[in-house]
Amino acid sequence: MAIIETEKREHIFIITLNRPEARNAVNGDVAEGIEAAIDEFEADDQLWVGIIRSSGKVFCAGADLKAISQGDAGRLSTKRGGFAGIVKRERTKPLIAAVNGFAVAGGCEIVLASDMVVAAEEAAFGVPEVKRSLVPAAGGLFRLPRAVGPAVGMELMLTGDTIPARRAYELGLVNYVVAQDELMDKALELAGRITANAPLAVQRAMQITRRAMMDSDEDLWAASSDAMRYLAGTEDFKEGPRAFIEKRDPVWKAK
Repeated sequence: MAIIETEKREHIFIITLNRPEARNAVNGDVAEGIEAAIDEFEADDQLWVGIIRSSGKVFCAGADLKAISQGDAGRLSTKRGGFAGIVKRERTKPLIAAVNGFAVAGGCEIVLASDMVVAAEEAAFGVPEVKRSLVPAAGGLFRLPRAVGPAVGMELMLTGDTIPARRAYELGLVNYVVAQDELMDKALELAGRITANAPLAVQRAMQITRRAMMDSDEDLWAASSDAMRYLAGTEDFKEGPRAFIEKRDPVWKAK
């Protein structure tokens, strides 16, 4: 079986980490496989929302220490994507993390690189690097405090402790917490609610929303105006009002 599996369900693209025997730890093959999957996702105009999930009982335990000890550390990152082929990757389309178990260290940083999170009740999140005289250098140092707030972010960073899914939901890191057997159903339901909307508008909204906590209001006003100008020149911009007037569901073309 492939170490990274992909599946298309209409406008939804599913990426599965399939290395359960190693707790889905990231080695070179995983990083390259995730990057290739994102390439496929981004290149297909009919794929509008992605879901990243994993097989087994752990979402991802982070970097594969065995691979590192064997001198293979350089392959855990890709040139465009950074660690796991994803944490630095620029994407135009939304990605949902469906977290089925522990997402720690680099696994938590994969979650933080996603746009929304659906978690099973058994899931937990954390960056325990300081316990091994390391720091979470794949985005966790700044993305985690942005997600859960500076005080809790600092606590998690300095203690290396994990938080359960319910607490992560209360803090704003997680969108939904569901029973384990409902995880993919909820992730697909969320993805379906997004794909019901105009895909180009979703993409522009996502890109600006991701900048909301970092850029100045002046820059965000300009980006919002640019997004509206771009959308005004698309076919879907005309389809939305037309469908409303004709009292039917819109047929989006992503054009």
